[in-house]
Amino acid sequence: MHKRMGEAVARVARKVNDTVENKADSLDLANCKLMTFPVGIYKAMRSVTEGIHRISLANNELKSITSRFITTFSQLTELNLAGNYLHRLPEEITSLLHLRDINLSRNRFRRFPEPLATVPALETIDLEENEIAEVPTDKLASMASLRSLNLRANPVGPEVRLLVRPLIPFDLLLSPEEPIPKA
Repeated sequence: MHKRMGEAVARVARKVNDTVENKADSLDLANCKLMTFPVGIYKAMRSVTEGIHRISLANNELKSITSRFITTFSQLTELNLAGNYLHRLPEEITSLLHLRDINLSRNRFRRFPEPLATVPALETIDLEENEIAEVPTDKLASMASLRSLNLRANPVGPEVRLLVRPLIPFDLLLSPEEPIPKA
């Protein structure tokens, strides 16, 4: 087990070093078995954080994202957090003024993460395969940049299905309704 952990740490370090050395605009830490975002990365990347526009932390074991993560990577345009154990986002997510695309599919959200409704440039929100039953339809309808909201495989209430154009100016993706069983 210690050998596998060491390999995982080495893989994360390599990816961070590659990003810093190449002054890349993205950081891919998907599938690294991360339970938290490693604090050491903030120091290692401080010279390039302003240039990071895309981060993938997909398919890890994250239970939360800290406000420090959000404020450090303030220039993000894409954030992939799919396949984790997240159930909420920090309020600071509203400070990501350039964020256009967020993937929160396959997490543990029970409620729509409402801070997203005030992210001005957000065009795509993927919340597929969560546990969301209620959606703040009024707030979503006022999101000027939103183009697509994926709520497939969520137990959303029937009122969400009533949202139709022109009420919402974006694509709303839902799972097909289950047929009503015959008695």
